[in-house]
Amino acid sequence: MARIVSETELVALVADDRRAGRALAFANGCFDVLHVGHVRYLEGARREADRLIVAVNDDESVRALKGSGRPIQPAADRAELIAALRDVDYVVIFPDRTVERLLRLIRPDVHCKGTDYTVDTVPERDVVREYGGRVAIVGDPKARSSRDVIARIARTSPQER
Repeated sequence: MARIVSETELVALVADDRRAGRALAFANGCFDVLHVGHVRYLEGARREADRLIVAVNDDESVRALKGSGRPIQPAADRAELIAALRDVDYVVIFPDRTVERLLRLIRPDVHCKGTDYTVDTVPERDVVREYGGRVAIVGDPKARSSRDVIARIARTSPQER
């Protein structure tokens, strides 16, 4: 199981990995209702490097990004679910609406985004290029979302559940 770490712990772990010559991939998201699209995204991200760091939005940033009623699950639970996935090495919960500050702090070799982006539309692409990293688009086609899963559950009657 991956380690859920603070930003301070992550900086130290990243330094150790760099000294050992390991490449670092970075992925991020809300991961509010874990689904197979998330798993495939993280599997793809892991193939990009020796270690995979996953940044999970804290509850306040999820509310700011997704609106009221979100997140469905608290950040600690979402982080634990992500940490249980075999492809993940480190999980960190972050408070920002974007991962730019965290990217500048740890400078991963590869910043991975899902297939709903292109290399040219990744919001953090300039930050990654600034420190010499690269952007990779990974995972399967964006055919799933937490929003859709939540809507499907809401449409299902209690008797069908």
